[in-house]
Amino acid sequence: MSGFRGTTMVSWFVLAIGFGVYLLCGSAELQRFEHPTKSDGSLSFLVIGDWGRRGGFNQSEVAFQMGRIGEKLDIDFVVSTGDNFYDKGLTSEHDTAFEESFTKIYTAKSLQKQWYSVLGNHDYRGNAVAQLSPLLRKIDSRWLCLRSFIVNAELAEIFFVDTTPFVKTYFTNPDGQNYDWRGISSRKRYITNILKDVEMALSESTAKWKIVVGHHAIRSVGHHGDTKELVDLLLPVLKANDVDFYMNGHDHCLEHISDTESPMQFLTSGAGSKAWRGDTKEMNKESLKFFYDGQGFMSVKLSQTEADVAFYDVYGRVLHKLNSSKQLLLHQSI
Repeated sequence: MSGFRGTTMVSWFVLAIGFGVYLLCGSAELQRFEHPTKSDGSLSFLVIGDWGRRGGFNQSEVAFQMGRIGEKLDIDFVVSTGDNFYDKGLTSEHDTAFEESFTKIYTAKSLQKQWYSVLGNHDYRGNAVAQLSPLLRKIDSRWLCLRSFIVNAELAEIFFVDTTPFVKTYFTNPDGQNYDWRGISSRKRYITNILKDVEMALSESTAKWKIVVGHHAIRSVGHHGDTKELVDLLLPVLKANDVDFYMNGHDHCLEHISDTESPMQFLTSGAGSKAWRGDTKEMNKESLKFFYDGQGFMSVKLSQTEADVAFYDVYGRVLHKLNSSKQLLLHQSI
């Protein structure tokens, strides 16, 4: 497929091997995927989260507007922030929910590009391993979902982080839910390995823009609010390595929060289908730039000097815009 120009058959062979490694020990060096920019050096993509409900709760309406905006921006790919299939993920690689909630919903021509996805807590409540399987790509070649990985898009590096295992309560007080922890024999070791791999990759990155994607929010005024484990463990790593944006889902809303101690921006796009109206936390209000608890999605357009982010509602109306600028450094030879 032309939308995924950077992956070869060799890459998918490596992916299958890496998938096996994750099952055996729950740890592996972060796998990298190459995705070229446009000919002018720019990059654009959509971000959607918490969506898979067989078209219900306005999922189909959001998908239609994504197609329209995706064509307008000539997007390169789509990022999914997790909770890809409700209510309990997939039952297997052959679960019809995959096609009914993904293939048959995101049908617009502009959305026939690679989808890079992470797992959410609802995905872990089903057969999480099924979503990671390369076999799903035989059903729909757009699909790529791993626990943690990197997309190198030249202009930007996007670091996808598996945040669900960070949340201790899913292990100690699962509230009657069964989580698929295959591949995570030790939560502590798993988290340690992720943090080590992410920190190393971020420190070595020379990309103009550094973006980290996870399912759970670091900062949010939505229903779930801040994720303490990410604030304590992941946030210091992101700050130390000059991450520009942290993007997440989990809270079924759209929001933009600025960090109080760094230029980093927290962007929530978890409004792909069912939204929670009027359910907010009394936190982060001093740094809150935008909040909307209806359905919608987000777009990102990057150049060497500018990042333009926009939030859209279910009607495709722009609700909020964010612009970040970077100085273009000119190197002169002597």
